[in-house]
Amino acid sequence: MVAEIFHRYLMIVVACIALLIGLQIPNLADQYEKRVDAHLREVTIDFQPYQAIADKYFNGSIEKLIEFHRQSGQKPFQEEGAAVEKMYQRKLRFEAEMSALKTSLPYRIVHILFNSDQEMMGETLSQYSYTVPLNQDALVVGAAIAATVLLALELLLAVARLATRLVFRAQGEGI
Repeated sequence: MVAEIFHRYLMIVVACIALLIGLQIPNLADQYEKRVDAHLREVTIDFQPYQAIADKYFNGSIEKLIEFHRQSGQKPFQEEGAAVEKMYQRKLRFEAEMSALKTSLPYRIVHILFNSDQEMMGETLSQYSYTVPLNQDALVVGAAIAATVLLALELLLAVARLATRLVFRAQGEGI
């Protein structure tokens, strides 16, 4: 009787914890996307003067502008070319990340969990603000996580009970 009550309360606690964790997942996706967007906006603004130069002298080709700097006989221009290229690669990286995030919530979550930009994920996690959003996405994900965790836990407990019965039955027959 006490074990049964303890089991039910344990399941309630596990369900609450899983629900709260599940509620955070859409919030994490939202904060991650906003961080990537902010970095993309910043690098785009910083990159505009170089794009204007490329538009004016190289028919818009940043690659030609970078190559022009690299082929310069002067070391400062060569280093400036490397700096422009680094900024350009960063801009392309954030554009690709934003493109990958322009999809439905389940695909965004999978992308963030398995293919996120490590720099952006680190920043997001280090400055993550925990909230309990009560929007449809958060509630659906929270309920799905809670149900999945509870079902998995119930399955593990059922397997453990079955294994225990089989062990005791085998010991009883062996005596």
